[in-house]
Amino acid sequence: MPESPGPTMLADWIRDHAIPLKHLDSDDPLDDLEPLREVIGAARVVAIGENSHFITEFARMRQRILRFLVERCGFTVLAFEYGFSEGFPLDAWAQGAGADDELATHLAGTIPVGVGEPLRWIRRYNATAATPVRFAGIDIPAAGGSLLPALGPVADYLREVDPGMLPEAETALRIAASFAGASAASAAPAWTRLPAADQDALTAVLARLLIRFRAVESLYLSRGDQRGYDIARRQLEAAVTADYGFRAMAGLFAGTGLAGDTSARDCFMAESVLWHLQRCAPAARIVLVAHNAHIQKEPVSFDGHLTGFPMGHYLHRVLGDGYFALGLTSTEGHTADMRPDESAPFGFTVEPTPLHPPERGSIESSFTDAGLGPGIVDLRRARHEVTGGPVPDRTRLQSAYLHIPVLDAFDAVLNTATSTVSGDIRQ
Repeated sequence: MPESPGPTMLADWIRDHAIPLKHLDSDDPLDDLEPLREVIGAARVVAIGENSHFITEFARMRQRILRFLVERCGFTVLAFEYGFSEGFPLDAWAQGAGADDELATHLAGTIPVGVGEPLRWIRRYNATAATPVRFAGIDIPAAGGSLLPALGPVADYLREVDPGMLPEAETALRIAASFAGASAASAAPAWTRLPAADQDALTAVLARLLIRFRAVESLYLSRGDQRGYDIARRQLEAAVTADYGFRAMAGLFAGTGLAGDTSARDCFMAESVLWHLQRCAPAARIVLVAHNAHIQKEPVSFDGHLTGFPMGHYLHRVLGDGYFALGLTSTEGHTADMRPDESAPFGFTVEPTPLHPPERGSIESSFTDAGLGPGIVDLRRARHEVTGGPVPDRTRLQSAYLHIPVLDAFDAVLNTATSTVSGDIRQ
């Protein structure tokens, strides 16, 4: 009788089945990524993550995968962890509007999370492509730093279709301007210093605006068009969500927050992806770029307390296997730790921090044990074929670890091996 095979450990499985990458250069040939076509299958939304912003190798690999998915797999939309409102002028620029050098003006004052180079590539690609690639912002305005990028267009819309409500929008703009910043790291502390009456007035006027938008949609459509209404309503929803987020974060840091209360931003981002997907051609496919902590499918908890549900959780619930989450990580090098600093332009400074050898129990330690250099591991397949030993219960989050069931949280993980901090972030 043949002997039964022994248990298969994850590190051994990775050694035998990982997709090795020959290079990380975004401009080099894409042939080594061909196995990724089968791994993602027919997914309509492929999310590409990173365990830290501001990492050079992650940006290069995201750019390579974007090229592969567009040029060889027919993807036609790049959705980015970038403001929903702010995304529309960037899409117009990517379609050829304005001069090449105007992108710097569009991105001035925004956190350099790596959106510039993909946009430049899309603009070059679209100049000769039969099917252009669109750009879509999905986030709350200014990464939670200001309601103004969303409320300004809402006020402009109301001026045309419902001028009687313009004073309400102007009240919201006035209060929002009093604590606006370049990111949530600078705006959230300023929000906490607002008089409670202003905090409550802002929440109340935003609620009134949104309820009226919903209640008199037919009136607004009679004075405008469906696209204008849809965009303005979504911009208002972005402002409402950002306002909610300030209260949720204040409660979290005060120790009084409700379980999962910080989920609102991720829920909004997931709904924005679906908003764009519903307005695309039926066969459209989206490349989605955001932090690992946003694209993962499993909830985020710290010290056993539920902090929030990530965007990937909501997208997986709606799309099932039509949503594919590819996390990016590294085993050595440096990461970009973000230190709060209200005097800094974005409310934080970036500190290049050496990475220690991976903790036991992390997906990174499995890569190290496997002796794997740059490569991709198909975790969907590993879930069924790894039969022995512990499975990873954590993954890097900057220089710390996020404790999650990794094989369930991501569908694949790409290890760049080494990571270095980009010099693009201004201190």
